[in-house]
Amino acid sequence: MAQPLPALQSRHAFPYWKWQANWRGLAADYSGRFPFPHIYLDQFLHEEMAHAMAREFPGPEADAWTHYQHPNENKLGMSHWESFPPLLKSTALELNSPGFVAWLSRLTGIRNLIADPALDGGGLHQASRGGFLNVHTDFTTHHYQKNWQRRVNLVLYLTPGWRAEWGGALEFWDADMRHCIVKYPCLFNRAVIFTTSQCSLHGFPQRLRCPEGVRRNSLALYYYTAEKTDLVPRFTNYRPRPSDKRSQAAIIWLDKQAVALYSRAKRRFGFSDGWVSRALRLFSRARLG
Repeated sequence: MAQPLPALQSRHAFPYWKWQANWRGLAADYSGRFPFPHIYLDQFLHEEMAHAMAREFPGPEADAWTHYQHPNENKLGMSHWESFPPLLKSTALELNSPGFVAWLSRLTGIRNLIADPALDGGGLHQASRGGFLNVHTDFTTHHYQKNWQRRVNLVLYLTPGWRAEWGGALEFWDADMRHCIVKYPCLFNRAVIFTTSQCSLHGFPQRLRCPEGVRRNSLALYYYTAEKTDLVPRFTNYRPRPSDKRSQAAIIWLDKQAVALYSRAKRRFGFSDGWVSRALRLFSRARLG
């Protein structure tokens, strides 16, 4: 269920003076990008704060991780505030604060955005060598707030020294899944912000080639608008690439049905994502190659 937000610490990680100065230019850049509105921002946070956050990012041995390991993804997720180290918590809270959300609304042109205190599907993410996330569109409604429509994703990368040749770039595809339009490398202190819709196909489907002990760390936050009535949910929709074989496409489709089944149960019964590892292993018969 939704968690109350802890108190926001006073120190700012986000340089408001920097990103507010040219918000009209940034907003025009955002709205004009193809294949869907988005922007890729360098040095998103104060550099020293970003480095401090990177130093305290939990390793894969931490107990609080949820293991998302099934044919459409191989990564870890942590969405409980009480498990976040101090600076990661305070920064996530700041990026959920009214001041930041107001800036985000101006950037995206989407009025009345609201932050998600439950971090439903968001929070800390981590992928090691061999990790991946198949191309997909996101679930469109909040699992616990049934009139909340998902509108914007923010992904901040927190691995210093990441090399482009290790992979992990976020790919944006066209609506027909024929072409990858653009790739954004997951370089340190870069942020990708994009509008979430049934056409916003994205992922990092190539398995990571980073050395053992190096991890693709990120903070993911999602923003919503509150609608007047409950919404008809659309669940995460994984899609095969043109290069995928028929057998791979079949596995992607079957696993997508398993994820949708779990999501329906989560929405109806209020499961937390602590169940996800066991549920996906139960529902999905396919295995990682």
